[in-house]
Amino acid sequence: MVQTRVVKQGPGAIAEAARLIADGQLVAIPTETVYGLAADATNGVAVARIYEAKGRPAFNPLIVHVLDIGQADRLAELSDEARSLAELYWPGPLTLVLPLRPDAPIASLVTAGLPTVAIRAPAHPAMRELLAATGKPLAAPSANASGRISPTRADHVLASLGGRIPLIVDAGPTRHGLESTIVAFVGDRIRLLRPGPIDLGLAPDRGDGVEAPGQLASHYAPGKPLRLDAGTAEADEWLIGFGTVRGDASLSPSGDLVEAAAGLFDKLHGAEAAAAPRIAVAPIPDQGLGAAINDRLRRAAAPR
Repeated sequence: MVQTRVVKQGPGAIAEAARLIADGQLVAIPTETVYGLAADATNGVAVARIYEAKGRPAFNPLIVHVLDIGQADRLAELSDEARSLAELYWPGPLTLVLPLRPDAPIASLVTAGLPTVAIRAPAHPAMRELLAATGKPLAAPSANASGRISPTRADHVLASLGGRIPLIVDAGPTRHGLESTIVAFVGDRIRLLRPGPIDLGLAPDRGDGVEAPGQLASHYAPGKPLRLDAGTAEADEWLIGFGTVRGDASLSPSGDLVEAAAGLFDKLHGAEAAAAPRIAVAPIPDQGLGAAINDRLRRAAAPR
């Protein structure tokens, strides 16, 4: 058990976080999607601490965060298609699954034994400042116990990982509230492995095994049974509404999918803390950003 400090984002917090990273420790820090649990991706012991803190299955790979395409080039082989997407959407919530360079200084645990590595350049100032201060690529899955609701606020991280990590950098709620879009490539064809904030107009193409983070059937799960597409709540349910379905709380009373995505995990945390033993969620349109929201909800509701 360690003492977990929560420190507001600022130069002092980033400097402290960089010192901990250099010492092989873990730091929770916001990205524009959710809070990440960061460690030096070149340090196998530090990466192992991520798995230990999260209780994460070792066959589930991690996303490596970099400052720019130049840093990504030193770790992975970017095809013309991958480079074009990176130039268009980085920094931002797009993760590219790319062939790992044979000489890439990435700890093998990061890729979970796969010949590929998942990379993105985040946009959030706090994570970018930490990347610049450390000079290292940072492995950073969501800062929560494995399989549980992803954190969009510092207090979510503290509730899930308090006593397991030394520092949480608090920069308020995250912008998107939904993990990054993940894509892979077959020749010049783009495959969507996980929907997210960037809508490329593709249907999910996940294949038969785990190729990237966030592909486990049960993931992002609260500690209560979750029922989807609920028009009304049953007697023992806390209903998360959307649009005309009001509920005990609403992802977006106006039916705005951007608002719903940003508040999804926050509302799931609230439902988990409520007295009702079960959770229900109103129907969400399965198009555009709604497809990404439904992807997370289906995994949250999957049997465990």
